[in-house]
Amino acid sequence: MYRLFFLLVILIALDVYAFQAVRSWLSPYKPSRRKLGYAIYWGISLLAFSFLLLNVFEVTENWSKGARMTIRVALFLCWICKLPIVLLLGIDDLRRGVTWGLNKISPVTEQDTGRSRFMAKAALVAGGVPLTLLTYGVVRNAYRYRRFAVDVPVRGLPAGLEGFKVVQISDMHSGSWTKTEPLKKAVAMINAEEADLVCFTGDLVNNQATEMLPYVDIFKQIRAKYGVFSVLGNHDYGDYHQWPSPEDKVANMERLYGIHASLGWDLLRDENRILNVNGHKLGVLGVENWGAAFRFPRKADLPKATAGTEDCDCRILLSHDPTHWDAKIRPGYPEIDLTLSGHTHGFQFCIEIPGFRWSPAQYIYKQWAGLYRQGDQSLYVNRGLGFLGYPGRVGILPEVTVLTLTSS
Repeated sequence: MYRLFFLLVILIALDVYAFQAVRSWLSPYKPSRRKLGYAIYWGISLLAFSFLLLNVFEVTENWSKGARMTIRVALFLCWICKLPIVLLLGIDDLRRGVTWGLNKISPVTEQDTGRSRFMAKAALVAGGVPLTLLTYGVVRNAYRYRRFAVDVPVRGLPAGLEGFKVVQISDMHSGSWTKTEPLKKAVAMINAEEADLVCFTGDLVNNQATEMLPYVDIFKQIRAKYGVFSVLGNHDYGDYHQWPSPEDKVANMERLYGIHASLGWDLLRDENRILNVNGHKLGVLGVENWGAAFRFPRKADLPKATAGTEDCDCRILLSHDPTHWDAKIRPGYPEIDLTLSGHTHGFQFCIEIPGFRWSPAQYIYKQWAGLYRQGDQSLYVNRGLGFLGYPGRVGILPEVTVLTLTSS
């Protein structure tokens, strides 16, 4: 309850401070227009606080997933757009404070300490930028799947494995989805590749196995010549959900294993499968989640997963968290040619143009999207098929990856 109280105090303070920009902007207008503008601003704020409290006290729990998602997006947008407003107003207030001090020192050259109407307008425009971008990201980009194709050089790759095609998907976060038709298009994209192998690199759900049930019939249609292989991600363990008992958490895990089976996916839990491809051995390895950042689970058993793959001509490892690559895989297992990861989503916010890439993800993850090479080893970080928290994407679209093995 104390946390809720402090949250409300912070949000109210944010609203009150941001209102100064609205009041300054409306100051030249007639009183009737000013009152209308004030009423609209505070009416939206009051509505946002009402929905926030309904959410906190779980009144919305029986509402549809779409309605709950819409409310949460609206709440997020309502306050996130006020942050740049507050920032610019703060800069203006700093100017006013310095001016006030100078006036005290030298009253002969007294300067105006009133709020700059220009800065108030600039603050409102700045607040409109994230509002526009993030709304567009929800409406347009959440299900706009993009195909990324890349050749992966493998040293000493036999001619029989040249051109072997791997399709990777990751981070579905099925608990966040509210639509099914776009998902069918994603599956059609995957199957159109006629891949030799399809790999899913974790986070099938947000918290509970039941989140995937509405989509099993769609994703079990995925086909590949040598099968579909999968691993678990940090969200799949149910660690972020308050379970009634430890037994319920175990039961949820068992149900998730069953869902992988019902999808027809071969779930690899610190194990491997050796495929015979044109007379050559290709090892597909998969590990439990292991993350170097924060307190993500560290469950992977690489010695167990690699056992028996010594004679393979090529080894592909599925490991959800890309920090595993630098921390354990690269220094200790140079025989692993390609590691497939996901996890970061590129923070669902990115600028990607030829010759330049930027995302907040890069301040936490050294490898956060795309192909990375060190020596003879490669890591590919998938941008994710779904979304988590913010139900959209800005500048970084959901991804279906097509990786083709080539000799280096």
